[in-house]
Amino acid sequence: MNILKALLMGLVQGITEFLPVSSSGHLAIFRQVFKLELDSGNYFDVLLHMGTLAAVIVVFREDIGGMLREFWGMIMTVFANFLIFIKRKKGDNRYTYFKVINSSYRKLVIMVLISTIPTGILGIVGNELVGMASGKLWIVGICLILTAGLLFLADRHSDGTVRIKNAPYSSAFIMGIAQGIATMPGLSRSGTTISTGLMLGYNKKLAVKYSFIMSIPAIIGAMVVKIGDLKNEAFGSSNLPGYILGTLAAFGVGLVSLKFMMKLIRSKRYIGFAVYCLVIGLVAIGYSLITR
Repeated sequence: MNILKALLMGLVQGITEFLPVSSSGHLAIFRQVFKLELDSGNYFDVLLHMGTLAAVIVVFREDIGGMLREFWGMIMTVFANFLIFIKRKKGDNRYTYFKVINSSYRKLVIMVLISTIPTGILGIVGNELVGMASGKLWIVGICLILTAGLLFLADRHSDGTVRIKNAPYSSAFIMGIAQGIATMPGLSRSGTTISTGLMLGYNKKLAVKYSFIMSIPAIIGAMVVKIGDLKNEAFGSSNLPGYILGTLAAFGVGLVSLKFMMKLIRSKRYIGFAVYCLVIGLVAIGYSLITR
């Protein structure tokens, strides 16, 4: 792969992954316009997402650290309750069970796990459909227009009051469905999930934070599946320098765009992104018809 093209794709991924404009849609358009073929299928996509995943971990490192600590704490609490259960079965009722979900981080862990279930199912079921859609610019264009509609609704929606402590677990399942559907190229993952969160009554800070944190297991899962399907020659490919530079570009630019997105939520003005997605979607459909 041409190193310049790899860097451009890394920049596109880093900018569009966190802004609600669909990174997959932009990458699909980029491939079609520049007639870019990769010798390892989706290998470069995995690396680009690994770069932006690293950006998410860096920005939300305190929350992720808290979640990991509390996840371990939950395991220990469940084990302690199991020992108490055994003692009570033997007639020793001096001990009472510990509450497993006793903090916001523990609840956040459970919610992310709940969200991952429908995302994973939809990802597996719709894998072939997503692959087919990536090569059809008119489908990408339609999905970008749908993203524009979601962002317009989110822009018009009033601020919610739901925080982690009072968020229903059912909302996590709905968020997972939204994330699974957003694997379609042109449907912005962040735009779809943030809009869904706002419509579920999440306050804007939680909608954005939850959107990005719940993407971590989904991205890791996709990376494991894709890497398992790769051939060894991908690692020894002449494209390797481009892969590395593109991934680094995705990470660096991703950090900047994610921090920008966190500042943007204070105003919750998505109308500009909605207009942008609408225009790009129409252009993609037009380009598809012209080059057919």
